[in-house]
Amino acid sequence: MTNNKKISVLMGVYNCSDTLAKSIESIIDQTYTNWELIICDDGSSDSTFVVASEWAKNDARIIVIRNNENRGLSYTLNRCLSIATGEYCARMDGDDICENTRFEKQFAFLEEHLEYGFVSSRMKRFDESGFYDIPEYIKSYAPTKKDFIKGSPYCHAPVMMRKSSYDAVNGYRDIPQTLGVEDYDLWFRLYSVGIYGYVLQEPLYSMFDGRDAAKRRTFRRRLNEAWVRKEGYRLIRVPVIFRIFIFKPIAIGLIPQRLYKMMKR
Repeated sequence: MTNNKKISVLMGVYNCSDTLAKSIESIIDQTYTNWELIICDDGSSDSTFVVASEWAKNDARIIVIRNNENRGLSYTLNRCLSIATGEYCARMDGDDICENTRFEKQFAFLEEHLEYGFVSSRMKRFDESGFYDIPEYIKSYAPTKKDFIKGSPYCHAPVMMRKSSYDAVNGYRDIPQTLGVEDYDLWFRLYSVGIYGYVLQEPLYSMFDGRDAAKRRTFRRRLNEAWVRKEGYRLIRVPVIFRIFIFKPIAIGLIPQRLYKMMKR
């Protein structure tokens, strides 16, 4: 693979000292080697920053920065973007892993398909007991605006995007209303300016979705999703008849978690 263009890997981390090493290793093992890994510690209270700094000592491609306090993912990723020097930017989380051909395949796709501003992939999921199967919600190769009505058509963590696409919408919106749904908001804003994405059907990324993951899906986050839907539907001009789906996350948030998990399965 010709490594003629740099990929900047954006990794916001928070209290993931036990999993960070495996995530970094999956980047180091990539068949595409012209990358820089920008790790921003979002005010962790454990040894995440120390672990990241030790890896940076042994690989000049790893850059570690730190927020003075916990600021959230949008702020953290925007800090990574502000110092990124690559033509492409790839997301990565500190408790996930990816296939060693991920960068190679995503880079090749974007080089061959100039009509797309970003590319994601399907994911595998794992928890403390290993990999498990859940219904895959990505149905479309090239999502259209219609696919945004019922939910986010892209997985955030496996995304690789042209830096110019991020720049076109000024990165992530760092406002309280997008906390926890910053990716859904980003897709809406990209599509509103004519920047579209694609989903590779090969699962190139594995996301840790552990037993405590449900705690992150708070009712506040459901309210934020409703707000993002309202704003996003307006941006991409979703027909009024479909705007009832603005209230879908609120309805889900009112269902007891145990019952909701049973419904999903």
